[in-house]
Amino acid sequence: MFLQYFLYIIYPMTSKKPKLKKITPSFGSSLLVKEHVEFLKLEKPYWHFHPEIEIVYVNEGSGKRHVGNHISYFNNSQLVLIGSNLPHIGYMDRMTTNGSETLIQFKPDFLGEDFFKVPEMAVVENLFERAKKGIRFNKDIKKSVGPRIQELVKINGVQRISFFLEILNELATTDDYTLLNADGYSFEALPQDSKKIEKIYNYINHHFKEHISLKEIANLVCMTIPAFCRYFKKSTGKTFTRLVNEYRVVHSTKLLTESDVSITDVCFECGFNSFSHFNKLFKEFTGKSALKYRNEIKSIIQ
Repeated sequence: MFLQYFLYIIYPMTSKKPKLKKITPSFGSSLLVKEHVEFLKLEKPYWHFHPEIEIVYVNEGSGKRHVGNHISYFNNSQLVLIGSNLPHIGYMDRMTTNGSETLIQFKPDFLGEDFFKVPEMAVVENLFERAKKGIRFNKDIKKSVGPRIQELVKINGVQRISFFLEILNELATTDDYTLLNADGYSFEALPQDSKKIEKIYNYINHHFKEHISLKEIANLVCMTIPAFCRYFKKSTGKTFTRLVNEYRVVHSTKLLTESDVSITDVCFECGFNSFSHFNKLFKEFTGKSALKYRNEIKSIIQ
């Protein structure tokens, strides 16, 4: 069950500013359903949003997910529901062997403006509302619904709609889930801000292992230090120092999971210059020590 616990933090955008992505279902269909058996290494994930709701099921593999202001590392598989216009990015550092990724994208009114407003559909309409914060479904429901999402690829016509409504109902009535942005995250894609945020996040992504001073990052976006601090806190809800430290902790969870490098080496590899400070922040963000984290991961794998 340990893999159900992740960090809820902002992650540096490694791609371009959030873009509106146009999604077009195939002719004669109101749903876009597709399966990726092989992930293209040359296709870089990018930060985007769209009015369509999106269901993503990865049946095998690992990587980082970034939905809204949430970043976490997943291992083995995952099932996520992303609401309308919620910015997200494709899976980074993704590694798969024989796994696949199945995507379902649809507009909230794909069956008509009033279909989900009838009493029988109230639970599904509520699901769509919750999805605006991003939803990660946990082990039991993922195991039940995941294979059925894969089956949807092979079904067409009325049967596809009927089958999909059953999937939505099951997702809507389970309590086996976690909201990814439970702190009331909201996003407004302001053109004048997106380029500035992109610069900041890309810089963090390339220099998080080094000391980044406030003067250095403020100069990058041509702002004074006080103006930058106010701007960054308003834009992200966090101080710059906290964001960098949280990013370092997320990177450390990846190293602790994927390698046998000593915890001390992980600490310095992630940009911390004090082992005690690393331990304190790791426990604050994850609820447990780095050693306990690694031991629980190993016990699950074994």
